[in-house]
Amino acid sequence: MSDTDFDPSRYAVEVENLGKMFGDFAAVDNVSFKVEKGKIFGFLGPNGAGKSTTIRMLCGLIIPSSGRGQIAGLDIYKDSEEIKEHIGYMSQKFSLYEDLTVGENIDFYSGIYRVPKNIKHERKEWAIEIAGLTQHRNTRTSLLSGGWKQRLALGCAVLHKPPILFLDEPTSGVDPINRRRFWNLIYDLSDEGITIFVTTHYMDEAEYVDNISFIFQGKLVASGPPEQMKNEHMQNQVLELFCKHPQGAMLAIHALPTVKEVALFGRGLHLVVEEAEQTQKQIRAILDNDHFGLESVEIIPPTMEDVFVSLMEKHSGTDGKKRRMML
Repeated sequence: MSDTDFDPSRYAVEVENLGKMFGDFAAVDNVSFKVEKGKIFGFLGPNGAGKSTTIRMLCGLIIPSSGRGQIAGLDIYKDSEEIKEHIGYMSQKFSLYEDLTVGENIDFYSGIYRVPKNIKHERKEWAIEIAGLTQHRNTRTSLLSGGWKQRLALGCAVLHKPPILFLDEPTSGVDPINRRRFWNLIYDLSDEGITIFVTTHYMDEAEYVDNISFIFQGKLVASGPPEQMKNEHMQNQVLELFCKHPQGAMLAIHALPTVKEVALFGRGLHLVVEEAEQTQKQIRAILDNDHFGLESVEIIPPTMEDVFVSLMEKHSGTDGKKRRMML
């Protein structure tokens, strides 16, 4: 692929064979992907998979070891400083000043992002409104809950109305209700034409994006829209099982030949199986006694977590049942 193969008129982010070495360790190993303008792109994987390293290379915070890429038509090597003027970046650590109020933090970041004086007030009010912080503008940041700090960090990151917003695990450590509220804010920004690049290890958040790339041990293992991923990477069916003793149930059913993978999922189990109806009957025969307290075993549509577990098993070279039995 030559430089002319990049298409900045269509894509906000374009990466080819990007890699990052730390000594002999490949944190990111020849990843390639494209992000369409105005779309929400999810970069998903477990902790330590290479998500944050990738996003830091794209934002010009660290230099890649290999590969090439463009952000908003700018080269990630030659134009790293200029790229910073075209992006917003929010890390999982929420870089806020605790002793400042909400309004004072926004004023500070207005200066960092060089928002012109004649529109500073307008941008400040826009950021406060979009983050839902109107009643907290004079509150000291240290007194805010994690969810409100998250909103403030997002408001600060978009003060200069960048065309591309990078969010590095922005919902880490935030409760489920505030996570969902935060995603509503992301949708609002996307509706305004901003391209969103978000990393996360929460697999349910994969349902909220337009396109996904899964990264595992530094390598991309699959890419595509959520429904396409389910269709292409889940050839088997999924059963959801609830009983009083799920750990014991795992031991009892793991030897069934039609059960490919078994994983704890909330207070129940998810099973990737062949011949779902036959497997249901076998499971009921094994678990239908007072010891296990079987409540239900039903066929369900696969979740993105089911897809990712299946992909990890495939690319780690371990047997799904054996690996899950060790967890």
